[in-house]
Amino acid sequence: MQHLLQSRIANIFALFSGKKLSSFDLCSLCLEKIAKLKHLNAFITVDEEAVRREAIAADSRRQKGTVAAQSFSSLFIFFVPFHFSGDSRSIVDGIPIAVKDNFCTKDLRTTCASKMLLNYFPPYNATVVHKLFDVSKAILVGKTNLDEFAMGSGSVDSVFGPVKNPWKSKLLSSEKSDANENSGDFHICGGSSGGSAVAVATGCCFAAIASDTGGSTRNPSARVGVVGFKPTYGIASRYGLIPLTHSMDVPGIITRYVEDVALVFKLFAGHDPLDSTTVTTQFDQELKKVNISDLTIGIPKEYDCEGLSPEIKDMWKDVSNQLSNMGAKVINVSLPHTRYSISCYSVINACEVASNFACYDGIEFGHRAKNAESSTEELFASSRYEGFNDVVKGRILAGNYFLLRDNYEVYYNQALKVRRLIAEDFYRVFNQVDFLITPVTLTEAPLYSEWIKKDNREQVAIQDYCTQPVNMAGVPAISIPCKLSRNGLPLSLQSKIFNFQNY
Repeated sequence: MQHLLQSRIANIFALFSGKKLSSFDLCSLCLEKIAKLKHLNAFITVDEEAVRREAIAADSRRQKGTVAAQSFSSLFIFFVPFHFSGDSRSIVDGIPIAVKDNFCTKDLRTTCASKMLLNYFPPYNATVVHKLFDVSKAILVGKTNLDEFAMGSGSVDSVFGPVKNPWKSKLLSSEKSDANENSGDFHICGGSSGGSAVAVATGCCFAAIASDTGGSTRNPSARVGVVGFKPTYGIASRYGLIPLTHSMDVPGIITRYVEDVALVFKLFAGHDPLDSTTVTTQFDQELKKVNISDLTIGIPKEYDCEGLSPEIKDMWKDVSNQLSNMGAKVINVSLPHTRYSISCYSVINACEVASNFACYDGIEFGHRAKNAESSTEELFASSRYEGFNDVVKGRILAGNYFLLRDNYEVYYNQALKVRRLIAEDFYRVFNQVDFLITPVTLTEAPLYSEWIKKDNREQVAIQDYCTQPVNMAGVPAISIPCKLSRNGLPLSLQSKIFNFQNY
């Protein structure tokens, strides 16, 4: 039955409807997989008892629904596949889905992979969680690991330890590398949503909710060979997503198949009165057939950047040529302010982190230091020192520096102006093309031993180059696996779309 864990959501729903599979059996398979792959460290919290209880409830709903359907069908002499009048079941009812551990889940620990929130049990669900699990009745199979407070592109900076890429390269599989493997070396899985990506890639769940501030959904998806989708800013609620950068954070989706992204996205997209940034306009969420010969595809020259591996560059060119041969019009375009984007992103991100994280003081929220109550100032300082790792503390310090009165205009205000220029580049180019194709990562997944030779700040500045510009502009993007590298690791490209509802 292990092959079921590689199925599309629609296929599982059909098996449920045909009484060929129960949610309890499916969830049991996922829990077995999670236990077997515990060494990959993809999950932080798994409540097995709750998963099985919800699975039994899903099977009970389905049994009652089937009876109602048969009665309804015999009365009116017709059959409506999957859905019928009075049936509130959605296509994900009883389907195991994981959630990144920076989304609030009522009465289930939410840590952001940090000591600061090690024992935080939210009293409410994030809107995305509410829509998927309370309304659509998917089953929350577990909370997934990440870089602390989603600050990173490797999923190695977690208080619970690094997430490991399930793929082994030819290098690690060779006899020469036995020493490396025995010493614990592994390929990083990307970040910051590494746990969500690994959970999907290994069949521990059928979809995973992630977050994307500068590429945190697309980067790990590319590293492990799954599909990662970053929606348009404001099209899905951020309420209950513990903030990193308010002006760029969006909920993301990771699945094995593109159509599963569309299914899950449809369930939680839309206006939320609890999030004033969500759009109020209605949009078409249905997949549409597109004639490829009607498309104009842009290849932005700025993404052929320093550090881009020849293998990814060749794949990018090959895919562009294939699309051209299939009838699409492929043209070169320019996004001239892309080269300033990572610096601009770093300033805005640090400033918003400094503001957002002021609440973690040991009194209002978060870890409280012991033996540090001689003064309020000492309690604040000790709690923050103990609760945050060096990465988080570094961003807070940088943000406070950028926001100083003497520096505000030079750094923060200037970054906002550059951000507008970056967004205008995208709006201008999308008057010429339907979508863009670019790399996601610059290389295949590196070894952990190589990755840690640079610190978190350096790695983010390198690894986010191709992903974070769309967050600055607020436009959607999707990472799609394309091939394996010569070393046997996944390689992906991303498509950046201006008006998602047209596709």
